[in-house]
Amino acid sequence: MSIDAAAASGHGQLKWVDLRSSSIKGGTGKVSPGVTGSSAAEFAALLQQAALQSVTGDSSGSSLTSLTDASSLGNLLWQQLGGTAESYGEISGEITQTRPTDYEDLIQTASAKYGVPVDLIKAVIDTESSFNPNVVSSAGAKGLMQLMDGTANGLGVSDPFDPAQSIDGGVRYLSYQLKRYGGEEKMALAAYNAGPGRVNKLGVSNDEELMANLSQLPKETQAYIAKIERARAQYAV
Repeated sequence: MSIDAAAASGHGQLKWVDLRSSSIKGGTGKVSPGVTGSSAAEFAALLQQAALQSVTGDSSGSSLTSLTDASSLGNLLWQQLGGTAESYGEISGEITQTRPTDYEDLIQTASAKYGVPVDLIKAVIDTESSFNPNVVSSAGAKGLMQLMDGTANGLGVSDPFDPAQSIDGGVRYLSYQLKRYGGEEKMALAAYNAGPGRVNKLGVSNDEELMANLSQLPKETQAYIAKIERARAQYAV
């Protein structure tokens, strides 16, 4: 999710269009494979390679901006992700009982798989797309978790409008940001929205320092963090 690609309750200046008919089944809870074995292996290999490279620190845009083609992933997306493919499993976060949604099974599965709290996942989806799997932002971000095409491809998401793939890919990406910033959720959310480059330029190391320097981030990112917190409180039981 880039600042330009932000959607739903947080960014009223962006226009959504429904590219898919309402016949898409979002509430079945049936998990369709978001990442194939081959794409997962390629993903892991790229991450391993990126672990040997320095983070770009490029502040020109979000890590979830459109990438021209799959060949550019090694130089852009994966350098920003950093870490190794195994690292996301180490993210801590208690999975608490939450208010159910139409995508409960998919969210619970992604939470258990990547270690991201259920209520945080629901808050991100709510803020990004208001749980509309067919939404497209004016910048081209698509689906429940508003993935740009390049990022979706890199995450093995062949259909960003498929709730199972969108949730799996988006939560996986969020888990990398949480890992990158040592579990500091506000920093991870700022990176999800504005890109790691912008967050890294602040020179902060925790959420408290981030909030003290929040005015240096784009206004949309400032509002995004607050909206996630409000939405999260609604889903926590």
